[in-house]
Parts: sequence; C-alpha cells; structure tokens
Amino acid sequence: MKAVIFDQFGGPEVLQYRDVPDPVAGSGEVVIQVRACSVNRTLDLEVREKGYFGVKLPHISGEDPAGIVVQVGPGVSEVKPGDRVVINPMLWCDECRPCRRGQENGCLGIRVFGVHTHGGYAEYTKVPARQLIPVPSALSFPEAAALPLSYAVAWNLLVPLGQVSPQDVVLIQAAGSGLGVAGVQIAKLKGARVIAAAGSDEKIERARALGADFVVNYAKADLPQEVKRLTDGWGADLVFENIGASMWERSVACLARGGRLVTCGTHGGSQVSIDIRALYRNCVALLFSLGATRQDYAEVFRLAGAGQLKAVIDRTFPLREARAAQEYLAGRKNFGKVILTP
Repeated sequence: MKAVIFDQFGGPEVLQYRDVPDPVAGSGEVVIQVRACSVNRTLDLEVREKGYFGVKLPHISGEDPAGIVVQVGPGVSEVKPGDRVVINPMLWCDECRPCRRGQENGCLGIRVFGVHTHGGYAEYTKVPARQLIPVPSALSFPEAAALPLSYAVAWNLLVPLGQVSPQDVVLIQAAGSGLGVAGVQIAKLKGARVIAAAGSDEKIERARALGADFVVNYAKADLPQEVKRLTDGWGADLVFENIGASMWERSVACLARGGRLVTCGTHGGSQVSIDIRALYRNCVALLFSLGATRQDYAEVFRLAGAGQLKAVIDRTFPLREARAAQEYLAGRKNFGKVILTP
C-alpha cells in the first residue's frame, strides 16, 4: 500500500510517499481502508519536526482516519467488513482509576493512535476494534475525520469542564482553527453569547457566519480592551484558550470576576508566568484537560449526525500531497480542518 512516512525528524521535506507493507489485523484488531484523515498541528507537524511524545521512527502520522472496515481479526464481533467507521484516537487502558471513573482522558497509561502507533496517512491502517466509532449516514468521511481531535476535545473543554451555560459570555481564541470553529458552534449550541477572536479579518467574518455574536481581530485590536468593551466592562465568563504562551496573558486579562479559563493547547509556547494574587482576588479558575472521554466522542457524533454540529473543512489534499497539506496548515491559512484523502 501507499503511505506517507518519515524516518528522521525535521521539516516537511522529510515526508516520503512510498510503498509500505499492508497491515494485518491481529487479535482484537481491524484493518480499515482509509478514506479521509485530518492533519493536526501538534500531533502531526510538531511530532514530525521535534519528535515529541517519544514517537518511534520510521513513523506514519494520522490520528483520526475514517474509512471502511475491510478485515477483522480474531475475537472481533462488534464490527464487520463494510462498516463505515472513524477512529477514536485516545488509547486508554480501561483499568486505572481515571478510566474506571469514566475519565479516560486522564488515563495513567494514555497513548495516542497515530503518535504511539502508525496512523492514518496511508491507504490502510489497523486499529483496536474497541476504538471504532460508527459514522452516521449523514456524514461524509472527511466530515467524520474532522470531528475527533477538534470537536470532541472542544466539547470536553466547554461542556463537562467549563460548564458553559446560557448565562455565559464565552471568548473563543483562534476561532479559525479546528478547535476554534468547534468551540464557536458548541458554545452557541449551549445558548451562550460568543466572542470569536482570530488573527485575520477573513477568519473573524467566517466565525461570525458560524454564529459568533461578536468578533475581534487580535492582530489589530487590544483583545482584553475589546472584550471588556463588548461586555460593558465585565469581561468573559468563560475563555476557551487553545494557543498557549503567545496569547496567555491576554486570555487571562479577558476573564470576568469569577470567570473560568479552559485550555488544552501550547503550540504558541508552554511556559507562562502567573500572578497568583490577581487570580485569587478575582476568584477565577484555570482548568486544564487532555483529549476527550468516550462519552464526549459519542455525544459529538450524535449531534453531528443530527445536523446540530457542522464539521467545517477548509481544504482537502490527496495523500500524496501530505507535505503540501502540512505546509498549508503551518502557514495558518486554514479556517477549519485540513483533510487528506487517500
């Protein structure tokens, strides 16, 4: 089969489109024919460049492929050849205390499909059968591949963690990213008023079209000042922060008294300083999370299948153009997800 593989860390030029052996399903595994796989900044671009998370070489990236089951291994009964599926990329042990509590994203032995295993930048891939999510008939394969690592994660941050409500004003940072477009939709679905912030006029207008009540270009405007102006001096009750150090101080400065900040991203840097006194005087909460739970994935696919969440896809590339897809994403040109289609 054809796959995109790299055997050294570095720039996008290390990606090679070449023949590799076909995967074979072992006990409890299935092989799927990949029809679509999303491109992700941290787990694809930064892993390829810096070798994060102990990835082993040679490596095939791609965390959330969607496709058709073509082979099932011994002991698999929950799916059959021909089923339309997408992969839940969080590989849990199902045995530790967080897993037993339904907090699988806090698993003590958590791994990620496509990072700690070969992934979906290929014509075929194999995966544990328990990681498969049925794709609703209303969704295309690119739409299904767009959901796991953006929409389920955004749901986890905003709903169970951030407790978003109709009483909230929610600031969505990086509103043009995969997480951002998901965050805008989820906050609106829950009845909140949404301020969408992004670094270009084109992106903020597209965020407005998604349902944002207010928009701010943080490349041009003083973001905390604009948020306070739009909220009559109050600030945001909930800040959806998924960038990291480059926006951290501005994100914290946007919080209302008693506000909450939820975050899962550090592609803008991971080292920040915190004024503890200012935080406790304003009774704010900083909440952190990794990935999403099994329940989050199920809810997002239910809502997307019912048309209540829309998978926003900026552009698709054929598998052989994975380098161009990663370069496009690195240039921050996208609004929504970038998808590879073998």
